[in-house]
Amino acid sequence: MSSFVTPPPLERGSEIAVVAPSSNPTDEFPHVYELGLERLREVFDLEPVEYPTVSMAPEALADDPEARARDLIDAFAAPDIDGIIALIGGNDQIRVLEHLDPEILRENPTRFYGYSDNTNLALYLWNLGIVSYYGPCVFTELAMDGAMFDHTVEYAERAFFEESFGDLRPAERFTDAPGDWADPDSLAEHRDTEPNPGWRWAGGDAPVSGRVWGGCLEILDQQFLADRYLPDEDALDGTILAIETSEELPAPSWVEGVLRALGERGLLERFAGVLVGRPPARSHLEDRPPERREQYRAQQREAVEGVFATYNPDVPIVFDVDFGHTWPTTPIPIGGRVEIDPGAETVRFE
Repeated sequence: MSSFVTPPPLERGSEIAVVAPSSNPTDEFPHVYELGLERLREVFDLEPVEYPTVSMAPEALADDPEARARDLIDAFAAPDIDGIIALIGGNDQIRVLEHLDPEILRENPTRFYGYSDNTNLALYLWNLGIVSYYGPCVFTELAMDGAMFDHTVEYAERAFFEESFGDLRPAERFTDAPGDWADPDSLAEHRDTEPNPGWRWAGGDAPVSGRVWGGCLEILDQQFLADRYLPDEDALDGTILAIETSEELPAPSWVEGVLRALGERGLLERFAGVLVGRPPARSHLEDRPPERREQYRAQQREAVEGVFATYNPDVPIVFDVDFGHTWPTTPIPIGGRVEIDPGAETVRFE
């Protein structure tokens, strides 16, 4: 895709559509949802407009990908809507894509915010030449326990209100601690954090630039298996691959295997640079002590670095960037142009 558009930024007071294109936990955790809406209003001075899917029961939503697509089409087409934000991720948004109307989306470029399973829509928009943002989501970043991270607020404001996303910098502290949404009182308590050692660099040392393509690796795996919504492979020449993994905690060997398969397909050699989001190393289903978490992160870095050493040894790789499934998060523009300078250790969106 040679021609891209960054949709117009929102303004304070803008209306933002709230949609459920993946899953919907509002019935089970209404207190979390309400906190997320409150933060949209009070932190960002945006006016949330709730679309029908946020009122659908989880089972009904799962059975009706057309309804999810209809909300997206209606939100893109609505003249009073300046942005669209997803409740949360999920694991089946790929079923929604066939019901979208690409012409309506292309004719009405609107800033979309969402990550994880929302990788599906981000890559669909990429194919249409529309830049989107890898977060935030209502349930996760906006409804963060205690208060939103200042780092998240700063970069979300750029994604909401600025023409350019600008320079990235590492957060001072981070967490991958899962929240306890079942306990409403837990929302008043801040999650434990740990010091952020900063980005880690590997691969080549020459500066590179290109458009960002990618998202959650588990969803990219689905996309490659379905092979219905991928861009022409030549369109990926010179792009910057962005990948991160989810709270499913995939084994480093799985990450290695998926990337190796992409290498054998001839895709990894096409990328000019790689941004790797810091992986969560624990979840609400599996807690791990600090040393085990650091081991997991190190093993994943080694897996990614090893595969690229085989298929694209000169590509610069930036590890532990603050996007994806740890917090605070940076909602990087998917489709935006980014410059990576290993010598200066900088990452800057144009």
